[in-house]
Amino acid sequence: MSGPLIGVTTSEVRLAEHSDPLPEGDPPQREMALGMVYMRSIERAGGIPVVLPPLGHDTIAPTLERLDGVCLSGGPDIDPKGYGEDERDPQLGATEPSLDGYELALAQLADARGMPVLGICRGSQAINVARGGTLHQHLGDITDGSIQHRQTARGRVQTHRVRIAPDTRLARTMGVTEAAVNSFHHQSVDRLGKGLRAAAWAPDGVIEAVEDDSDGMFMGVQWHAESLVEFPEQLSLFRALVEEADGYGQRYMERAA
Repeated sequence: MSGPLIGVTTSEVRLAEHSDPLPEGDPPQREMALGMVYMRSIERAGGIPVVLPPLGHDTIAPTLERLDGVCLSGGPDIDPKGYGEDERDPQLGATEPSLDGYELALAQLADARGMPVLGICRGSQAINVARGGTLHQHLGDITDGSIQHRQTARGRVQTHRVRIAPDTRLARTMGVTEAAVNSFHHQSVDRLGKGLRAAAWAPDGVIEAVEDDSDGMFMGVQWHAESLVEFPEQLSLFRALVEEADGYGQRYMERAA
């Protein structure tokens, strides 16, 4: 198998008290969890996925030296202090500031290198924060409740539609200006980060996708596209990441030669 190496972040934290180790194994400890669906989606699109544990910041640059692209996965809420807000909404979930710090630094350095980045759900929010943007901490405070952004149905069920601006990279990538999506979030982009534009919206006005306003692939979608890859327009997001990563890898080898 050959293809560009795509690093996938591990945003889910499993607390020690929720782990179930074997009796002869190590004592309970914090663990990172990542659904295989991300890796299968990247593999299906022609890439080779590599899991990125949130280790020290000094590991980021050497890791990126070996990668061709990055996928920022879904996960817990981003701590509001990471985007300059001290007040926490009562509905804010558990946060992991050290995890946030690693992923934001990873996104910023990949961005600075011109490496293609695709964000999924929390990953889309991280893209915005990495560029200096902010988030709505709880959509229930600002929306009319007409759209269920935290669906109870399984991930393969599409529960609402999004409108995609026709003049965006997202529309060109997916080949549509409207798509049915799933929804598992209670936060969303508020103030856009520097050099980003909104590319898709839910019917209630919530921003559902952001992208770099130039030609680079620095893009995030609020829905979980990795659970919908049986639909060609959703798989196209991962194919675009892999294609861009392949081009990035070739350019890197040419510079190194």
